[in-house]
Amino acid sequence: MAAAAALLTPVAQAAPADDIRINEVVTTGGVDDSVELFNKGTAAVDISGWILKDDNNSSKFTVPSGTTLAPGAVRAFDVSGSFGLGSGDKARLYLPGGSTLVDSFSWSSHSAPSWSRCPDGTGAFVNGATLTLGALNDCGSGGGGTGAVAWPGGSTVATADGSNVFGPDLSGLYEEGSVLWGAQNSGKLWRLVRDGSGGWRPDTANGWTSGKTLRYPGGSGSPDSEAVTLTSGGAAGGAYVATERNGDASGTSWLSVLRYEVGSGTGTTLTATKEWNLTAGLPAVGSNAGFEAITWIPDATLTAAGFKDESTGAAYDPGRFGAHTGGVFFLGVEGTGSVHAYVLEDGGAATRVATFSSGLSGVMELQWEAQAARLWLVCDDTCSGQHRTMKIGTGGTFGPAAVYNRPAGMSNLNNEGFTLAAADECAGGTKPVYWADDGNTGGHAIRRGTVSC
Repeated sequence: MAAAAALLTPVAQAAPADDIRINEVVTTGGVDDSVELFNKGTAAVDISGWILKDDNNSSKFTVPSGTTLAPGAVRAFDVSGSFGLGSGDKARLYLPGGSTLVDSFSWSSHSAPSWSRCPDGTGAFVNGATLTLGALNDCGSGGGGTGAVAWPGGSTVATADGSNVFGPDLSGLYEEGSVLWGAQNSGKLWRLVRDGSGGWRPDTANGWTSGKTLRYPGGSGSPDSEAVTLTSGGAAGGAYVATERNGDASGTSWLSVLRYEVGSGTGTTLTATKEWNLTAGLPAVGSNAGFEAITWIPDATLTAAGFKDESTGAAYDPGRFGAHTGGVFFLGVEGTGSVHAYVLEDGGAATRVATFSSGLSGVMELQWEAQAARLWLVCDDTCSGQHRTMKIGTGGTFGPAAVYNRPAGMSNLNNEGFTLAAADECAGGTKPVYWADDGNTGGHAIRRGTVSC
């Protein structure tokens, strides 16, 4: 096993009750009634076992175990299986046990479509706001939030795979020129090539007809592979896969990065050549709420931008680490909405150099777009398919740049993967982007759109 990661921030713990606020409420009188919570404090808070009620004390929804809210993060809960929120009702938040009231909000009419607090966590509730469950509220010019705008590309989205090629669970994507890499939750990695019509198909010529089964070092286990990325070495430098648990012990959280040699051999199984197990150095999350996203940013890019190493408080210095990939891996967590940056050394050591909130209830995909020097953060249908971009600011930390709604031509799909084409594919001011739909909706898991170059 790899050396334990350097601990940068404390494990989520009890915090002042007023750090957690009811932030958005959606009422329909039944189906999809939801309450969103926001952490306005400066420390991560474990809200496992906290209780939501309406105006009836006998009705309650209990927050699942392993649920943590990072500073500035939001999390939405569908309470319709426990109670309905009426046209004249209230939402109440209690500490575990249900007797200590933390926050409440009451209303006299159904949301249209959302009752949203503006600014997030501290302002008054506004009805008629854009529904942004699982993401920061769209408060417009008067709220102080980062308002979502239309998708910065074409509104049309088309399928980009054959019918029922993958089935459900296709998650992370990474485009490497003429190859598209895909991570599947069920412990598979796919190498896809262009199909001649704007889509992708399995690379049958090189032994990837049905993908390749992944194993931990030593050949055992079934990694829940959620995301994949490459470094500047491309496929020859190995594929790096983010995982949240071992499918053979699915109830246990296991947050790891695994490296695989992905040559063109004909075998059907890939055994990891290295593992960095980061579980011990991160706030606890549920076994199905761990790493969902991974991307890699070159050291040269980070140093040129003045990236701050939060473990030292000084500018990031690659020279203080042993041999590594020449860059930093950024990993997104579903359960907290946080992004953690790690230097993963060839010898097995792992050092966390930054942590920041995405502003989303969960990060399902990360992609570094070198062409625009921006980090893309993607949420799934929990956040209505919202995308965010962040850039390194003058203080050396990542901060919000823009918030985008999903393309108008795409339904609210369970997209867990997203990748962008490189600059050389720009034509007429746009370039292709691709999404991976974990639900295999209508028999298709990959969709194609465009984004402005």
